[in-house]
Amino acid sequence: MSFDVDLFVLGAGSGGVRAARMAARAGAKVAIAENRRVGGTCVMRGCIPKKLLVLGAHYAEDFEDAKGFGWTVGEAVHDWSALIAAKNRELDRLEGVYRKILADNKVELIEATARLKGPDRVEVAGPDGKTRAMTARHTLVATGGRPSLPAIPGIEHAITSDEALDLPQRPGRVVVVGGGYIAVEFAGIFRAFGSEVTVIIRADQILRGFDDDVRAPRASRSAAPVSSNPSPGRPPASRFGSRVAKSSRATPCCMRRAARPTPRD
Repeated sequence: MSFDVDLFVLGAGSGGVRAARMAARAGAKVAIAENRRVGGTCVMRGCIPKKLLVLGAHYAEDFEDAKGFGWTVGEAVHDWSALIAAKNRELDRLEGVYRKILADNKVELIEATARLKGPDRVEVAGPDGKTRAMTARHTLVATGGRPSLPAIPGIEHAITSDEALDLPQRPGRVVVVGGGYIAVEFAGIFRAFGSEVTVIIRADQILRGFDDDVRAPRASRSAAPVSSNPSPGRPPASRFGSRVAKSSRATPCCMRRAARPTPRD
C-alpha cells in the first residue's frame, strides 16, 4: 500500500518539529500540521516569553540596588506595551527559525487543524473550511495541551497564563489562583512592574511539592499570609512580594494554569 507521506506529525511544537526534522533527515517524506504558531507552547506561550518578562521585571530590583553602589538613578518609568512589543518581535524571530528548520529539511508544513480518522488516515481542515484527506505510514501526535478553566459563574472574567503573556496593558490589580511555580512566577512579574497582586491558595504554603528550603524564602519575601477573610490594611512592602490569601474554596479570578492540560486537536 502506498501512502502520501511516511510520517505525519500533528503539532509543530518543539517535539513535533524535532521529530519531523530527524525523520526527514533519515530520508522519510514528512508532513506536519499546526493550527496556531509554529514553535509550540514553550517557545510561543510559555518558557521563552515568560523568561523575557521575568528578565524585564528584575530591572526594578536592579535600579533600587544601584543606589547602594553609588549610582544616581532617576525615576524609572516602565512602558508595558513596549515590553510586549519587544517580546513579540523575539517570538516572530524564533518562529522564523522553526519554519526555516522545516523548510531546509523539506518537511511540508500544513497550517491547519489535523484529526486522526483511522490507523493510517488524517483529515486536515484549513481556515477556509475545506478538508483534505491524507494517508501516512506513521502518525505522531505531538499536540501538547492548553490551560483549562472550570465551568463556574463568572469564569468569563478569568484569563490563563496564555492571555497573561499578551495583555496590551498592565493590570493595576491581579488575583492569581494557585501557588505553583507558574503562579508564583507571574505574581512576581506583575508585582515587580507595579501591580497589586494577591495569590489565593488552599495549602498552608506556596510551591507545594517543592523542598521546604525553597518554599520558605519565597514565602518570606511575599507579604505575611492572610486568611480568606483578611483584615483591612496593606501587606508589608516588598519589591517582589505578593499578598497570599488562604482559601478552602479558591475561585479563579484572574489566572489559572491547568493541572491536567486539555489535549488540543
